[in-house]
Amino acid sequence: MKLRFVAVLSFLLLLVAPAHAIAGDEAPSWVQQAAALKVPSYDKDVSAVVLVDDSTTNIDAQGFVTETYKYAVRILKREGRVYAEGGVGYIPEIAKIKDFRAWLIRPSGDIKRYGKDETIDLAAADNDVYNEYRTKQIKALQDADAGTVFAYTYSREDRSVFSQADWKFQTSIPVINSRYTLVLPAGWRAEAVTFNHSRVEPQVNGSTYRWELSNLEALPDEPLSPSLMNLAARLAVSYYPPVGQTTAIKTFGDWATVAAWVTELGDPQVIVDDALARKAYELTALAKTEFDKIRAIAQYVQNIQYISIQTGIGRGGGYRPHSSSEVFAKSYGDCKDKANLMRAMLKVVGITAFPVSIYSGDPDYVKPDWPSPQQFNHCIIAVKVGDQTVVGTIVEHATLGRLMIFDPTDSETPLGDLPFYLQGSLALINSKESKALIRMPVTPPETNQLERSATLALRLDGALTGSIVEQAKGQTAARFRTEFRRLARPEYNSMVERWITAGAAAATVAKIEPSDDVADGRFSLKVEFSTNTYGQLMQGRLLVFKPAVVSRRETLALTAAERKHPVVLRSSSYSETARFKLPAGFDVDELPEPVKLEAAFGTYVTSYEVKDGELIFKRSFLQRAMTIPAAGYASVRSFFERIREAEQAPVVLARK
Repeated sequence: MKLRFVAVLSFLLLLVAPAHAIAGDEAPSWVQQAAALKVPSYDKDVSAVVLVDDSTTNIDAQGFVTETYKYAVRILKREGRVYAEGGVGYIPEIAKIKDFRAWLIRPSGDIKRYGKDETIDLAAADNDVYNEYRTKQIKALQDADAGTVFAYTYSREDRSVFSQADWKFQTSIPVINSRYTLVLPAGWRAEAVTFNHSRVEPQVNGSTYRWELSNLEALPDEPLSPSLMNLAARLAVSYYPPVGQTTAIKTFGDWATVAAWVTELGDPQVIVDDALARKAYELTALAKTEFDKIRAIAQYVQNIQYISIQTGIGRGGGYRPHSSSEVFAKSYGDCKDKANLMRAMLKVVGITAFPVSIYSGDPDYVKPDWPSPQQFNHCIIAVKVGDQTVVGTIVEHATLGRLMIFDPTDSETPLGDLPFYLQGSLALINSKESKALIRMPVTPPETNQLERSATLALRLDGALTGSIVEQAKGQTAARFRTEFRRLARPEYNSMVERWITAGAAAATVAKIEPSDDVADGRFSLKVEFSTNTYGQLMQGRLLVFKPAVVSRRETLALTAAERKHPVVLRSSSYSETARFKLPAGFDVDELPEPVKLEAAFGTYVTSYEVKDGELIFKRSFLQRAMTIPAAGYASVRSFFERIREAEQAPVVLARK
């Protein structure tokens, strides 16, 4: 519920109990007041509640920023100790952190204070070789427990590159009060958009803007739900000087301005020297088609080592790639470096390409109504292609024409495909001809197919022997390839064995043969196994077994009776043919009924056939990329429950 500032202040004062257990000189008054708040009753799964989340940010015309931040959380359950920590990010030599302190208040009223001696300073990006951005942290996890209140504050002096800011009103736990205050120079104005919540109107007093929300409920963790960033209330703010006034910080009024800015940063970095040009010609010497040329260069760039070295971040350096000649010479770079190198090599062979700014990890993260480069965390590439190149990752741009989208950083996904976590995203083509975001392609289920064949023999005593062969393509193959490449071989084999024995209990796996054909985009797996206890012999005359020996490799834990969030499904398809050689002296006595399920988001079909002493069991599944509202959860749950029932259905054999 949204409350006006005065109303909220009155509400908080009413809830403040006498602070007789806390010495006033040991904790600031705002911490005392937060600790005295009476909180509502929450669901048993809620482990903590935010009492205060408050930022006041002052901006001057030259981009200097002063922020004062206050945060307090009450731990409700022991599991909530993870919330007893505070942090603040900064760039050395640009930002200064002052007054970074914290307090832990126990139910008895005892207070533990944390300051400089308890503060740790870490690199903010663990996967970067070097990144200027750092974070200071105070952690009280070891001291916190149910009933304690943890609070911290800091003051940060910084400099802004952009005239923009964002504020997260909450994470997954409930919030009593969250407030963002922006103080601008006289005559400046601010505009804001609200995500995942009805519009939050600011309280405006001159050039001071305040946005506030209170009594936000917890956001439960549900399987296949949208990301937290698409569930929690967020605010995105842009601020502007008076018309005609120049300023040191960059303002963005539309996406064309954003595209022009990142283009100006990137275009000068496309530098082709003799060595780079020779390599591009060498890679494409045997290519017969446009696609072959692009693929040869794409594979080379994918194999360039990913190393991120971020400098000049406070001046926009995080958006500028290193020069293509430098990346080629050193044979490493981050995502924007790889895209820039590929762009330069394609230029050598007469093919035009553009960097693409995108968000990796959440296809629904970028919002069109807030033009800002801060919405992106990844860079890929769009290659201009002719009509002869036909793949599922081509988009039509209003002014730039046919563009094939590709991620040079993802070495598991070949040209012609796109990682599932980028599909459907809104992205920005980095060109001065780009005026708006463009939707990334979504590959159809058939391109992410898994085909499985099983050849099996069932013995009189219920023992089962045989082999399973899988052929995967598209993003299904990319997922299998990722498992194979990132796990040590013993770990990979153990993973496959767990999958087999989950369906065929006590199975012995004799052979595991993976095969990775990256050029063709396929991944294959052959497994040979046996188990002595698959079929159940009953009274010496009936033999009962399940024809669905192994799972479909995906688990869908849609078991809750109700749901609060939408269900997000990815594009995929699957088919299996399992041939069981039946034991001599037995005939099929009972077969399950064939199943045919159809829904807007997918289909599932099973069939059974007895022929020449074999039982042939077939099943197929197709799932479309779709987000189903929470109101439609019952139909989704029922669909997958019926699939589970079908795959548990037994076949009964009887002695002749």
